[in-house]
Amino acid sequence: MAGLLAAIRLRERGDEVIVLEKGDEIGGTWRDNRYLGLTCDVPAHAYTYSFAPNPDWSRYFASGSEILDYFRGVTDRFGLRDLIRFGQDVVSTRWIDGGWTAETRSGETYRGDVLIAATGVLHYPRFPEIAGLENFAGDCFHSAQWQDGIDLAGKRVAVIGNGSTGVQLVSALADVAGHVQHFQRSPQWIMPVQDFAWSAEERERFRSDPEAIDAIRYDPEYIANVRRFNDAIIDPGSDAMTLIESFVRDHLETAVTDPELREKLRPDYRAACKRLIYSPSYYEKVQSPNVTVVREGINHVEPAGVRTRDGMLHHSDVLILATGFHADRFVRPLQPVGRAGQSLDQAWERRATAYLAISVPEFPNFFMLNGPTGPVGNFSLIDIAEAQWGYIDQLLDLLRNGSASEISASHAAMDDYEQRRIAAARTTVFASGCSSWYLDAEGVPQCWPWSFDRFFEEMSRPDLGAFDLRNTGGEDQS
Repeated sequence: MAGLLAAIRLRERGDEVIVLEKGDEIGGTWRDNRYLGLTCDVPAHAYTYSFAPNPDWSRYFASGSEILDYFRGVTDRFGLRDLIRFGQDVVSTRWIDGGWTAETRSGETYRGDVLIAATGVLHYPRFPEIAGLENFAGDCFHSAQWQDGIDLAGKRVAVIGNGSTGVQLVSALADVAGHVQHFQRSPQWIMPVQDFAWSAEERERFRSDPEAIDAIRYDPEYIANVRRFNDAIIDPGSDAMTLIESFVRDHLETAVTDPELREKLRPDYRAACKRLIYSPSYYEKVQSPNVTVVREGINHVEPAGVRTRDGMLHHSDVLILATGFHADRFVRPLQPVGRAGQSLDQAWERRATAYLAISVPEFPNFFMLNGPTGPVGNFSLIDIAEAQWGYIDQLLDLLRNGSASEISASHAAMDDYEQRRIAAARTTVFASGCSSWYLDAEGVPQCWPWSFDRFFEEMSRPDLGAFDLRNTGGEDQS
């Protein structure tokens, strides 16, 4: 998503662009994830580029395959395929002689003045450390490595993991599998949402009247919900958090009729401490007679199934690992080496961070989209990436007009930003007492801990005093 955005905007400015893509097709997370029940929890009309609305979404919440089709269509519409080098898995990038050199696993070398890392966050699967996993006799795979064509009808399917993926999988499998076992270490708070199909007449109206799309994309209620959610994150004692907690608590109390199951599904942490799950049907599906919620810890896996710590063997034909991703990788697979031979691993030895989620000191002309410390949550990351690109493009103008040849955040700006960010992040709901992929190794949320308005204000215009600006001769202009 972010790489296509950068390519479109760079080409519009007349810059020479090469996009290095590790896969054999575009799509990022929507290419790699194809699991049953995959949807986006952001309304489809809001999950598009601002400059490329889609009147043909079939539902309010689009499926993964439909979103992938959207990005393919944008790629073709903007003529990006001639810019993309598919199958080029970048293994190292290095700042050499005033520019970036990128080497790929296939042995290709590319050279550029600027390196844009639009690699996303959740793309390296995390496999659980469960004894005996390799001994399972049936099909066993990670949700991000879906076995296309697998027949799950009537099968006993075990799902390990209870994030958005696990919830979506179980909701879909309940209508397909013979029996579904949902193994979860901790339950999730579920925010109720309504999903529905757009009629042919409505889609025709969207095609003929773009303002009808804007009315959904910029719906005041949707915008208010996004702001309310952000307010709740940064101030767990706010009225916004009280409202969110009342929604999810009432949903659990009223939607789950069996008191024993209700308690199994009751989290022991505050709402939104983990990424809040939006689902129109999980509580309904998990009460189906062919679905079992398993809270007992897993002891090991045997050829016939999963043995829990209470000694029970849960017989299974298929084992699906919905266990998430290595969220701390960010751009690390690129192995960037910046000025004076410093590697990004060295710069991030303590934690992954970047000034305003975009720039790292001593890594000139290296900019990130959706990098560490950026906004995360239940909203469109396309909007975040577009705002970040507006900021980056203004920095690139300094390179275009010759005002500077090397641009990176200054150490002073980075240190000040990180000190303020960490202090604020420790007071967010993400730090209120649960484990999640939002936390770094020290338990500090890797997120933007301030308001949405403040983020977009920051993105509107760079403070050049926060950057180390150098000319070709290396003179410091900051």
